[in-house]
Amino acid sequence: MKNVTANGATIPALGFGTFRMPGPDTLRMVPHALKLGFRHIDTAQIYRNEAEVGEGIASSGVARSDIFLTTKVWVENYARKAFIDSVDESLRKLKTDHVDLLLLHWPNDAVPLGEQIGALNEVAKAGKTRHVGVSNFNTALMAQAVALSAAPIVTNQIEYHPYIDQSVVIGAAKAAGMAITGYYGMADGKVFTDPALGEIAGRHGRSIAQIVLRWLVQQDGVVALSKTVSEARAAENLAIFDFELSPGEMSAIHTLAQPDGRIVSPDGLAPAWDKAA
Repeated sequence: MKNVTANGATIPALGFGTFRMPGPDTLRMVPHALKLGFRHIDTAQIYRNEAEVGEGIASSGVARSDIFLTTKVWVENYARKAFIDSVDESLRKLKTDHVDLLLLHWPNDAVPLGEQIGALNEVAKAGKTRHVGVSNFNTALMAQAVALSAAPIVTNQIEYHPYIDQSVVIGAAKAAGMAITGYYGMADGKVFTDPALGEIAGRHGRSIAQIVLRWLVQQDGVVALSKTVSEARAAENLAIFDFELSPGEMSAIHTLAQPDGRIVSPDGLAPAWDKAA
C-alpha cells in the first residue's frame, strides 16, 4: 500500500469508503476489507453507520493502531458545544478514543468558519483526532481554513473522477502542503461504459475500476476512496499497486473531463465551486 504524506499526516493512498452503505453491509464489508489489506476506513456522522464501522473494526482482528480512520462532522453540529458533543458520540460509536482524521463535511456559513475551525482544533488538542481537514471546500474556503487553524489542515476531500477537472483545487492543496482525497471515483457508474477507459483497461488486462483508481493514486498527493458491497470487487479494487499507467494514458484520462462533469452539488451545502483553469 502506498502512503500519501501531507502536513505531518501519513495517509494510506487507497481508502475503503462507506457512503450510502447500510448497517448490515458495513458490518460485513469493513472487517472483510481490513482482512484483505485495506488500512484506511472512511465514514461520517451523516452516513449513520459509524457504530457498524466501529463494530467491524473491532471484529476484524486488525489492530486499531494499524488503521487510519476518518470521520466527518455534519453541518448541523458546527456550533462549538454541539461539535464537541457530536465528536464524543462518534468516538463512542466507533469504539475508539480517537480518530486519525476529522473533517468538516461541507461548508456551512450559519456558523462562523472560525468557530468551526476552533472546535476542530479543540478536539485535536484533546487528543480526540490526530489530524484535521475539510471536505467539499473551494479554494477560498481552503485558504481561510488554513489561516484560521493552529493545527495543520491535511486534506480536502472532494469529488474527483475522470469527468471533472479539479486541477485548481489540487494546485491550491499542493501549495498548502495538503493532500486531496477523491470520492465518487466511479462517477456514479459512468466510467464503466466509457470506451476510452475500456481500451486502457483491455491493454493492461485490468477492470475499468482498477484503471480509474490507479489513475487517482498515481497522481502526486491524491488519496482515493473506493466503495463496494461486493467482497470480490473489494479485492479487485485493492489490487492496483502492481502496475502503472503510462504518461500518455494518464493524460488521456485527464482529457475526459467535461465542463458539466460535477455530479455532487447539493443545494444549501455546495459552495461556489472553482472553475477549471
